[in-house]
Amino acid sequence: MAAMLIWSVGIALAGAFCMALGSALQERDAVRAPGHSIARMGFLLHLVRRPRWIFGTLAAAAGVSLHLVALSGAPLTIIQPIGVTGLLFAIVLSALFNRRRVRASQVVAGLAVMVGLSGVLLLFPHTSVQPVMPMSTALLLTGGVIAAGAVAYAAAHWVPAGPRAVLLATLGGAALGTTSALARVVASDTATQFTAVFSWLTVLAVVVAVFGGLLQQNAYRTGHFAAAYATLLVVDPITGAGIGTLLLGEGLPTTPLDQVLATAAALLAIVGTAVLARAKNRNPEAAGRTSGKSRTDLVRTTSGEAT
Repeated sequence: MAAMLIWSVGIALAGAFCMALGSALQERDAVRAPGHSIARMGFLLHLVRRPRWIFGTLAAAAGVSLHLVALSGAPLTIIQPIGVTGLLFAIVLSALFNRRRVRASQVVAGLAVMVGLSGVLLLFPHTSVQPVMPMSTALLLTGGVIAAGAVAYAAAHWVPAGPRAVLLATLGGAALGTTSALARVVASDTATQFTAVFSWLTVLAVVVAVFGGLLQQNAYRTGHFAAAYATLLVVDPITGAGIGTLLLGEGLPTTPLDQVLATAAALLAIVGTAVLARAKNRNPEAAGRTSGKSRTDLVRTTSGEAT
């Protein structure tokens, strides 16, 4: 039993590293892609043709798979907090790839996010209730998330890079959390009837996942990778837990003490994310990009001024 627990912890750490590695690799191509600082859907088509970005996506998928394997051999209360360690891996890997020094403030803020998010994950009840979501509810949910994301996407053109990373990652995380909730319903239905995978819920899950991916990659594109990744780590599971509570009957922390602790943990994670967003060591390749001009435009402008 002890050997299985140790093995599961090792697998969970490997999964956290793979997810962090994949996201850090995705950031490299997201920042370097041509175009304005707020990229359109064609931006994703550019990224899927980049071998490094594809490798990063595969690494992230491997990380998710390893996390699920770890959960099969150890309790959620042990594995979930280990998965959150990916934030520190991501901070270090991004700094390494971009040849920047990791600041002590980033590490402290990253630890705050990890502790806060772990608290939220552990304090929310984990039930095995059969999830049910009517199509009308699913349409309203995905429509609302996409509408809010579209507003944030439009507003992001006038928001500075640090807050823009948090804004886009927040809505991207909400979209991915919604995807997880829809996928949970589809997976539960598929367990009893395989054809359930070919439902409109699956279509909605794919649509909102692609939209969330666009927002996520635009958040990475700001150059504030640590803040964007931390925000996604926080918002994705909280959104999923919120949908589970409000729509799938999964419940909130029951005792007043647990409710206070869960609120405090969420606030700690939010404060840590805000500190990461204010960090000054932005990816230098993104620092010269503006909302209204592409990198090519900036080069031409600079050349003209020099002339």
